[in-house]
Amino acid sequence: MTTSSAPIKVEIWSDVQCPWCYIGKRKFEAAVEAFDGDVDVEYRSFELAPDTPVDFEGTAADYLSQRKGLPADQVQTMLDRVTGIAAQVGLDYRFDDVHQTNTVLAHEALHFAKAHGLQVELKERLLLAYFTEGRHLGRAEELADLGADVGLDRDELLAALGDHRHLADVKADVAQATAYGIQGVPFFVFDGRLGVSGAQETATFADVLAKVRDDRVEA
Repeated sequence: MTTSSAPIKVEIWSDVQCPWCYIGKRKFEAAVEAFDGDVDVEYRSFELAPDTPVDFEGTAADYLSQRKGLPADQVQTMLDRVTGIAAQVGLDYRFDDVHQTNTVLAHEALHFAKAHGLQVELKERLLLAYFTEGRHLGRAEELADLGADVGLDRDELLAALGDHRHLADVKADVAQATAYGIQGVPFFVFDGRLGVSGAQETATFADVLAKVRDDRVEA
């Protein structure tokens, strides 16, 4: 039983190559900062494109054009729009530098970080690395370096990525997303019972947090 004073648990299904996930993260964080209660965040794995090769040859625009069958100029317009929206929440998207890749290893690294109490920190580091710094998140050595940046043991993380000890955790998250009917990310689940889809405005997240708190009091 969850008490009214216990932290609100928010599980967030997302992918490190999802631009709307980073934008939604910032808007959600603003709501949490203004909320007069405790919130416990846990990131869950979701692979937007599990068939993506580790070393995709081409730009993010090339990838989207091929995957969605859209003309290059239309894709560039889409990326420019997302870049502008990201800037509004303080994010610097540099799609020309992005390394499109398979993200399953990054998700394994996030589960490793979760086991060591640093998942939130690594999530932020990976998103910044991907969208702004042009880092390659499909490579174990790169992920180990980024993990070390937030205080994880580099060698231990590298070993975990090598033996895929957290791959089952990633697949379990994906299976849970399917069970919930999640088809796109970000997707937020509050206290295991209330779902919110997409990079909503901060005010929307604030309203949901308040509702969850008030529902607990009434219960």
